[in-house]
Amino acid sequence: MLIPELARLLLDSSVEVPPRMVLPLPGGGSLFVMPALDARTAITKLITFTPANAGRGRATIQGDVVVFDVATGERCLVLDGPAVTARRTAAVSVLAAQRLAPCKQGPVLIVGAGVQGTSHLEAFAEGLGIKEFFIASRSPASASRLVAHAQSLGLKAHAVQDANAALAECPMAITCTSASAVVLSALPRPGGFIAAIGAFTPQMAELGAGLCRHVAGHGTVVLDTPDAVHEAGDLLQAGLDVSRFATLADVIRNDAFQAQGPVLFKSCGWAGWDLAAARTALAFLARC
Repeated sequence: MLIPELARLLLDSSVEVPPRMVLPLPGGGSLFVMPALDARTAITKLITFTPANAGRGRATIQGDVVVFDVATGERCLVLDGPAVTARRTAAVSVLAAQRLAPCKQGPVLIVGAGVQGTSHLEAFAEGLGIKEFFIASRSPASASRLVAHAQSLGLKAHAVQDANAALAECPMAITCTSASAVVLSALPRPGGFIAAIGAFTPQMAELGAGLCRHVAGHGTVVLDTPDAVHEAGDLLQAGLDVSRFATLADVIRNDAFQAQGPVLFKSCGWAGWDLAAARTALAFLARC
């Protein structure tokens, strides 16, 4: 339900999404305030991002998405912020892969075995029918847990130590780490697809500069939204003119859009994706 709703949202002229507000918090965290609306529904996502929580038994993302009826101003729903973030981000990656990936067969390489790694594994299995995954993580225990989870779903999964070596075996790859260091630098296959979702500030990067420049020069780079022009650290640190790349809205609105060569989908997040999740939840409740 969510993936088609994302596409519908990109075709909805009533959608308005102002720039998100990001306030630094003492200790290295951030407070995100992310509003969005359409003709019927308004939302505000209010979450904290605390990288220091990683590995300490606490979620790095915490907060809520508050949903309002535009006509009455009534609060309709309060959705769990981390759950919405995980599911809508993975759904956006699947939508991009459906429209852009030259080869939609597995195995898929997932770099990062946390919440986003789990949500992407589930989404790619359901949305694209992928049956096999390679899992790379700096934490062997996390990789093992995600492998076991995949196997519990009837999927094939293997933990790998070298993500760059595994990339040669995988037509699709997803990087969903804390983006505190480059985790993928090998060049993709000529028909490869990479979704990079971990870095969402100019200072963050998961992909090597050479990889980014290679795809920009020999393939296709697509952004999730125009906001990525000043947020896509992977591309900015590679010295690329990010403003020249197409967005997912360009792809959805143009049936003739054709990706050439390897594809890099750079996702930085957007309150519009949270609005699509809220619309999906409201539609589900209306049928109950």
